Amino acid sequence: MRVEKRLDAPPWLGGAVTLCSVLLALAVGGVFLYAQGVSPLRAYALILQSAFGSVYDLSETGVKALPLAMVSLAVTLCFTMRIWNIGAEGQALLGALAAAAAVRYFPAENRAAMLTLMALAAAAAGGLWAGLAGFLKTRWNVSEIITTLMLNYIAIRLLEFFVYGPWRDPSSLGFPMTRPFIESARLPTLWGTRIHMGLYALVFLTAAAEILLKKTRWGYEICVTGSNEQAARYAGMNTAASALLVMFLSGAVAGFAGMCEVSGLQGRLQAGFSAQYGYTAVIVAWLSRLNPLLIPPVAFLMGALLVGGEALQIGMGLPLASAMVLQGLILFFVLGGEFFQNFRVRLSRGEES
Repeated sequence: MRVEKRLDAPPWLGGAVTLCSVLLALAVGGVFLYAQGVSPLRAYALILQSAFGSVYDLSETGVKALPLAMVSLAVTLCFTMRIWNIGAEGQALLGALAAAAAVRYFPAENRAAMLTLMALAAAAAGGLWAGLAGFLKTRWNVSEIITTLMLNYIAIRLLEFFVYGPWRDPSSLGFPMTRPFIESARLPTLWGTRIHMGLYALVFLTAAAEILLKKTRWGYEICVTGSNEQAARYAGMNTAASALLVMFLSGAVAGFAGMCEVSGLQGRLQAGFSAQYGYTAVIVAWLSRLNPLLIPPVAFLMGALLVGGEALQIGMGLPLASAMVLQGLILFFVLGGEFFQNFRVRLSRGEES
């Protein structure tokens, strides 16, 4: 058995490897479900029914997919440059925290002015939070994996400090949440569902990311740096400045996603509102092959899995963590599938002497 590097992979290979990886993950997930005393076929049927069974179910899947797609776009910008931003969760939390601060200290009756202020505050907070890790990487080569991951925990505790402490609503019966946002701080909903106008922002961000990475000079530099940093430096590209700017932009998008979640869906800031979208976004980004145009549909399918996880908890008595196990299996097999996309395995009877 020999392992050989693929010099020219066929265009269909990436999609085929991803599809096979997901199917294998679901097969192993079926074994996990069976070990829990649940029929895998019934469990997967329940997931499909709860996510796509009606217009309401589809809208709830869309509600889960919206912030997930935005955060996935954020990490895709970094991953394309081979900067491993694992801190989108914390950046989204900081964005939501900054948006809540804008509502609390600078309330405005004009909806456009209020939402603009919230969006700018959220983007700035998320961008600076990610930019801190970017600065440490470019200045002293500190691993961004460690710094972004550790900053997540600081962001979580910082948010909890405010919702358990000075910002807690006195009428919340002790629950950790702020007062409800004023009406002008709420994103309008669409078509009588809980899907909000963040959908339009997602369309804009997807198109902007596609144009940035595929049609601009800076996007070309990002891709070249991700492929070969030494070659990019030899060509005269300022890789350090690009890395810092990409980290800030990634954090800004994640922060904006956090603002959309609290403004459009929650209506107030509360502990644990993000449902760990920052970590699930890593799976979505890799399933999408870092292609911005593929992120919304993949996020929608992952949103279906999140909705299905809640259905498994209610309908079959499984813990909500079961959906997290399925997500982890998908990521594991997709990353493992990268090997077969880059290498081929040849079997032979042995070489003649």
